[in-house]
Amino acid sequence: MSTTTSAAPARTGARQEPESAKRRDILDGARRVFFDKGFDGASMDEVAKTASVSKATIYVYFSSKEELFEALVLSERSKSAERLFEVDGTSDDVAGLLRQIGISFLTMMVEPDHIRLVRMVMGVAEKFPRVGQAFFEAGPCQGGRRLADLLRQQAELGRLQMQDELKAAHLFFNLCHDKTVKGLLFGCNAPPTAEQIAQTVDEAVRVFLAAYGR
Repeated sequence: MSTTTSAAPARTGARQEPESAKRRDILDGARRVFFDKGFDGASMDEVAKTASVSKATIYVYFSSKEELFEALVLSERSKSAERLFEVDGTSDDVAGLLRQIGISFLTMMVEPDHIRLVRMVMGVAEKFPRVGQAFFEAGPCQGGRRLADLLRQQAELGRLQMQDELKAAHLFFNLCHDKTVKGLLFGCNAPPTAEQIAQTVDEAVRVFLAAYGR
């Protein structure tokens, strides 16, 4: 479903170039507009102006504002995932490994732009469920699977013991979440300091290892 009133021109082969410089320019422009105006307030005209391209060029790559926003969501989540899992999964310091992932995760979750993105996705998910599903799959689901792989490595090395690595992975992320992220989403809390993030993650690691450590 398109959120624009004008018909989108037919897309060409350029639509099949996900890493093209032009597509990156459009996503960069879309990021600035969506984060500034929100989903409903953003327009394809303004994205075109910000990205220094024509609106017709945007439609070569994206058929609608919904599709453009979905691509932005996937791009943001992909970058976050790469940053989160820049670790040595075979490290013999399990607590240190979990602490590194936890601090990276919580630091990312409380960033103002991430809070804005989550609010936008929640705001459009009922009208455009595909966007919500894409965010959930590329974020919590993918993050849980990647952490589960690391936990499975540690279990095979005899450092952890668990029956369901995926369930344990989501439990760890939830422990790191604490109430901090919810407070920010509802505008109740100020962003935590680095020291507060470390304290929250250290407690999450302690509880997690009490349940699954060997």
